[in-house]
Amino acid sequence: MKDILQELEDRRTLARLGGGQRRIDAQHARGKLTARERIELLLDEGSFEEFDMFVAHRSTDFGMEADRPYGDGVVTGWGTINGRMVYVFSQDFTVFGGSLSETHAQKICKIMDMAMQNGAPVIGLNDSGGARIQEGVASLAGYADVFQRNIMASGVVPQISVIMGPCAGGAVYSPAMTDFIFMVKDTSYMFVTGPDVVKTVTNEVVTAEQLGGASTHTKKSSVADGAFEDDVEALTEIRRLFDFLPLNNRDKAPVRPFFDDPARIEESLDTLIPDNPNQPYDMKELIVKVADEGDFYEIQKDFAGNIITGFIRIEGRTVGVVANQPMVLAGCLDIDSSRKAARFVRFCDAFEIPILTFVDVPGFLPGTGQEYGGVIKHGAKLLFAYGEATVPKVTVITRKAYGGAYDVMASKHLRGDFNYAWPTAEIAVMGAKGAVEILYRSELGDPDKIAARTKDYEDRFANPFVAAEKGFIDEVIQPHSTRKRVARAFASLRTKRLSNPWKKHDNIPL
Repeated sequence: MKDILQELEDRRTLARLGGGQRRIDAQHARGKLTARERIELLLDEGSFEEFDMFVAHRSTDFGMEADRPYGDGVVTGWGTINGRMVYVFSQDFTVFGGSLSETHAQKICKIMDMAMQNGAPVIGLNDSGGARIQEGVASLAGYADVFQRNIMASGVVPQISVIMGPCAGGAVYSPAMTDFIFMVKDTSYMFVTGPDVVKTVTNEVVTAEQLGGASTHTKKSSVADGAFEDDVEALTEIRRLFDFLPLNNRDKAPVRPFFDDPARIEESLDTLIPDNPNQPYDMKELIVKVADEGDFYEIQKDFAGNIITGFIRIEGRTVGVVANQPMVLAGCLDIDSSRKAARFVRFCDAFEIPILTFVDVPGFLPGTGQEYGGVIKHGAKLLFAYGEATVPKVTVITRKAYGGAYDVMASKHLRGDFNYAWPTAEIAVMGAKGAVEILYRSELGDPDKIAARTKDYEDRFANPFVAAEKGFIDEVIQPHSTRKRVARAFASLRTKRLSNPWKKHDNIPL
């Protein structure tokens, strides 16, 4: 009996070595952790239960039968993060460069199936050279099997991808279908075709970092939601994000202990809005002052800065925040910000996370670049996302809410539950100057008359009271009481029930 037990331990030791000590040392030399070290950091200590430790590939081409390491380049299993269940796969770059084979894919598919059955999120730690060339179409079939599960799991359990090394070719499409993608600076990259192919086909000379590094995907393409300095920071921050999310679409997000008075008054908010209507201010200050303990987890911080998206807690409960940022493009909506916010709103709605919207929007960004790029359809995505959302929706208009952008930003007309405005809010079709130039075109030669007309327009429309008279604003509130009013609003909406008409699925303007 002792011999058999010893053999089990020997085999486990061999499996844990992956591609061998030399390759592990090479992984460390690149500033990267191994697949197992990453899982240890991500999960609660001692909670990891591994599956398929002894699985080996079945390929016999190109001399592959002589090299069949245990695990076949991916570590899979389940564990807990702060006591809550999660399924994990971590690709092992030390085994055939983490390349995906038929059995590698089967291991990933197994835990994804279990995650769906048991209603728990999936976190994928990607570090792979792509499809295993020696296996040909079998590895491509493996990718497609994983893709199908990503699609089926979408909106059912949260899926998080962390790119911690190369992720190229067909491999990029699995993370692309997950809810969040995070990258590690300088050691991770994603692209469909690599620099060599790009040079051959288009004659462009580009490095892997320029083509698909963390900076590219967080600032230009919006493929990634965030980037971290190293593996340790990435895994620590994923633990923090996980705490905001429910385990599945039938579960509520966890309620965390909080030590912040829901009725806290913030006198400084009374002076947040500058006297000059064209002067910007930082909307993040308002978000942080409304949140429990000032804790704000921002999503896609480096892309489309004119809109802010992320998670806060109010009375210990997760709330998704969408807010215009006057510091960037005066808070205008454009193609990028509409896409960014629409995707975030749809995630929140899929997982029953209430949505808080702070509005200061002068309209949609004008110009040929926007119109040629399809701002109409992209703007409609955000409109559609807010309109179909059935979760509790609370909106606070702080300053400008002009034109169609007023409608789009979670207005009362899109089934907003509580729509508040500060006394500084201006709700109108457009700014006073533009409106007067259209209404009184014949008087444009007389500056005094135009000034009087502008003041008259401002007096009538540059305030929240016309909208409040019509019931489109539920209450004009004091800025300092924003946290208290928002907290009470969400508390009153905890039992909200609203459903959309039956349909197979909607046809959002993609």
